[in-house]
Amino acid sequence: MLSARERKRFYTVPGWTRYDRARVPKLLETRRVFVIILALGLFIMAARSITDPDVWWHLRTGKLILENHKILASDPYSFTKFGQPWVDHEWLSQVLIFGLHRTAGWGALIAGFAAIIAAAYLIVFLRAPGRPYVAGVITVWGAVASIPCWGVRPQMITLLLASVWLLILERSESSPQVLWWMPLLMLLWVNLHAGYASGLAFLALFLIGDALDAAFGRGEKPLAPRLRRLVLVSAACVAVVPLNPYGSRLYRYPFETLHSRTMQAYISEWHSPDFHHARYLPFLLMMLATLVLPALSPQRLRVRDLLLLSVTMYAALRSARHIPVYVLVAVPLLSSMIQTQLEETGKSNLFAGIGPLTRTKVVINVVLLSGFLIFTGLRLGYVIRQQPANEAREFPTAAALFLARTRPPGPLLNHYNWGGYFIWKLYPAYPVFIDGRADLYGDAFMDEFFSTYSLGGRFWRAPLEKWGIRTVVLPPDTPLVAALKTMPDWKQVFADSQATILTKPK
Repeated sequence: MLSARERKRFYTVPGWTRYDRARVPKLLETRRVFVIILALGLFIMAARSITDPDVWWHLRTGKLILENHKILASDPYSFTKFGQPWVDHEWLSQVLIFGLHRTAGWGALIAGFAAIIAAAYLIVFLRAPGRPYVAGVITVWGAVASIPCWGVRPQMITLLLASVWLLILERSESSPQVLWWMPLLMLLWVNLHAGYASGLAFLALFLIGDALDAAFGRGEKPLAPRLRRLVLVSAACVAVVPLNPYGSRLYRYPFETLHSRTMQAYISEWHSPDFHHARYLPFLLMMLATLVLPALSPQRLRVRDLLLLSVTMYAALRSARHIPVYVLVAVPLLSSMIQTQLEETGKSNLFAGIGPLTRTKVVINVVLLSGFLIFTGLRLGYVIRQQPANEAREFPTAAALFLARTRPPGPLLNHYNWGGYFIWKLYPAYPVFIDGRADLYGDAFMDEFFSTYSLGGRFWRAPLEKWGIRTVVLPPDTPLVAALKTMPDWKQVFADSQATILTKPK
């Protein structure tokens, strides 16, 4: 039944009756259409060809786990570290990745991870206060800033869980009981990805921030019950971390990764963002906005908000892979400050509701929604069809086929980014020299490999002799390839724009 106010509003619209209004699905209300279009937009932004070099060994590992009904505890893929202990902290994500691929191929992986990424940012939108149109624009800005880190990778699952985690922490101020979902979520998270540590970090920052807010007279009152709940939930979350196949070793794993010298030196996503590249410009602008707006906005940020912004901004500036985590914090705060500024200047009505629903608006909403749905389907189909071509452009597909067909002698020295691809394509015929599991290989081995790769130092040939390398598969412009071509005991047997293969007869 409609209220008197609703009846009056609908009957004042020319040609609009209660019967007409009742026939219009709520889905076609303008704000709902806006949210659906936002979700579709985020989904299609995230639907990209699979180019992450680690996805291949994730696929192979998921396959082995499902086939053997056993989680791996030692390295099965390389001849340099074969049998050594390996903490496969992403094992459950790998089962998901292979399960999607086995079900519907690349399309399922592309669509599945696009949905995961879109869900993470849609939750950010739900957390953002103020007008939905303001929050939607800021959410898209944050999504664009995060694009360099997107892909089919377990890290995206951590992004979604971190987004849910922040939602729970914020909603717990009005609904304290939701905090008790966090230990269960942590149990799932710790088996999906070592990024679970970011959840513990957020808990600690909320605990410290709320205490500081109370000290400055800005926090929840009474404070003691909330702090007690946060402490108990934090203890429960820490307690469930060992409930994984590797036990308490996963406590120290995230810290070992964060402090790995060679990962910071050799892996691009662990580098600081290079603002000479246009892809980092949206992040730079967002960072500047979060620095400038607090001084201009009449809204005073809580100490907790400043603490969260400072820590996540530092993490993003230290390693580009942490930009999405910063965005999870920055977008709701920017949305709130911009909305407050608009209200203070009397411009908030520009983004207010757009009046009663009329037949014309329903038609427009139907056209918009239909158009976006059609575009989303067409775009997703195009990305899926382009996957083989993108694979051939990013990875040595022809070289892998040559190796599988001609079987040149091993052991084989391969490019760092190609190790995972060869694990998927050539295992177990060709164990790899190295792959994307930098934590397994360690700093000394990584230094040795990159020294040989770039002809660094006098002893660049030592690893070739130490491991008895008889086949080398590297990009054509690699310094090592140029050097081996000048040596009479090495012979080039394959070359294309992607890779050169050289062999050394006995």
